[in-house]
Amino acid sequence: MRRYIHLLAAALSAATLLISCASNNGGSIADSDGQILFYGDDIAVAQTTYGKVRGYILRDIYTFKGIPYGASTAGENRFMPPVPPEPWEGVRNALNYGDSAPQVISYPRTPESAGFFTDAWNYDVISEDCLRLNVWTPGLDNTKRPVIVWLHGGGFSSGNAIEQDGYGGENLARYGDVVFCSVNHRLNCFGYSDFASVGGEKYKHSGNVGMLDIVAALQWIHDNITQFGGDPGNVTVIGQSGGGSKVSIIASMPAAKGLVHKGVALSGNSIQGADKASAEALGEYILKEAGLKPSEIDKLQQMPWEEYYALANRASRALQRDKGIRAGFSPVSDGVDLPFHFFDASDPSLPDIPLLYCTVFNEQNPDREKPELEDITLDGVVEQLSSRYGDQTRAIVEAYNKTFPGRRPIEIWALLTGVRTNVVRSANTKLQQKSPVYMAWFGWQPPLFDGRMRSFHCLDICFWLHNTDVMLTHTGGGKRPRALSDKMADALVAFMRTGDPNTKSLPYWPKYTAENGEVMVLDDVSEVKNDPDRECRALIENLSR
Repeated sequence: MRRYIHLLAAALSAATLLISCASNNGGSIADSDGQILFYGDDIAVAQTTYGKVRGYILRDIYTFKGIPYGASTAGENRFMPPVPPEPWEGVRNALNYGDSAPQVISYPRTPESAGFFTDAWNYDVISEDCLRLNVWTPGLDNTKRPVIVWLHGGGFSSGNAIEQDGYGGENLARYGDVVFCSVNHRLNCFGYSDFASVGGEKYKHSGNVGMLDIVAALQWIHDNITQFGGDPGNVTVIGQSGGGSKVSIIASMPAAKGLVHKGVALSGNSIQGADKASAEALGEYILKEAGLKPSEIDKLQQMPWEEYYALANRASRALQRDKGIRAGFSPVSDGVDLPFHFFDASDPSLPDIPLLYCTVFNEQNPDREKPELEDITLDGVVEQLSSRYGDQTRAIVEAYNKTFPGRRPIEIWALLTGVRTNVVRSANTKLQQKSPVYMAWFGWQPPLFDGRMRSFHCLDICFWLHNTDVMLTHTGGGKRPRALSDKMADALVAFMRTGDPNTKSLPYWPKYTAENGEVMVLDDVSEVKNDPDRECRALIENLSR
């Protein structure tokens, strides 16, 4: 009884927080004086293949948090592909977000940190019992709504499904009449330690279990989402930064074929995984650092997670020091779970799904918290970037200055933090397959920090997910960002339904081609342009040839 009361209190606390700082993007915080939160024994109860779950209804959206799609990954399950959770009797509460995967939180969290204020990172319990997902749905019925699955950022080393408030699914579920899911999965050395060369057959999947977790979540969605009003035959994966790379990988995993039907990659993309030989060398160094023989590898499963995390990262540094091999922890192109090259049109085992790519103008804006850089000169920008571009720096800076006239030098520098080389390369690679590709470039700038935030990494998330009035420290809130969010959410929902983002809300959005480089530039006034930064990029791309 005490646990029941505790969970109910936690749900009410979470709901109060949501009510106080969130709303429909298209309306006031409270459109009426009626009750908006409903929770009870027989309210918001859904059947899954493992047992019943109980959530709550908030502002007419059924909300379920922390549903297990896999068993704990601790002990003998560490480094192994995910296994199903144990079925349960009765009704299991699904009221609070699941544990974050093991990781070290490096974000600033001091009261004085402007960055912490702006991004408001959400973390609570961390454990290996992290295979949990969340569901927001307009109804527990047979409507068969399109399903969207959020894959969080943080590279492959950190993050969780609700890392920022703007990741929440309530508003998009309501606005688009869709089912929204988000997923926690294994990260860093727990998701991507490749022991195939030292552990034998038992460990052949160990380098990719973090991605296999996502496949398991998609399988859970396929098997269960009908009970939540969703269509298992129409599932879109969307992610940002590391999550965008996860979208690229899922779109190329044989195990995901039939489980995913569209993909949206925001400020992150990939065309291949980590080098297999380097990943296996790191696995060997982990065993060496632990002082274990190959026959003793199972002992790594029994260490406290904090101890293994420290050990694995020491091994990574030692491998670079001793052999000059820079190997981290990320998905591995092993030819088993991940192909050596993504989007291979000659391989019928791979998914071939429509993809939408989006990046932002100023991925790593240099002066958000450094007002002294605001008045830098063009010569100063050349000096700042000379270590990156060498004797071509001035030509590159002047090319951007010519292509984007009227921009101040600091804005030119900010543009050069968001060079589109990698996303264009990924899109061109994806064109090998039959399914269409669409491209966007997000340029909206918030009126915060005296205008210094610009179109920064992560900003577009809350626009796509219809959360601009939730992520106030990114947008400022109000009519102006909401107007663009309406248009972007319309395009996203259209893409989810049909594989085509065209909607009356935006200008005609053509498919991307390598010849023309068609890109929808998203701003207060959106427009389609043909590869506007192509000549600028060419100067940078030539440096690496």
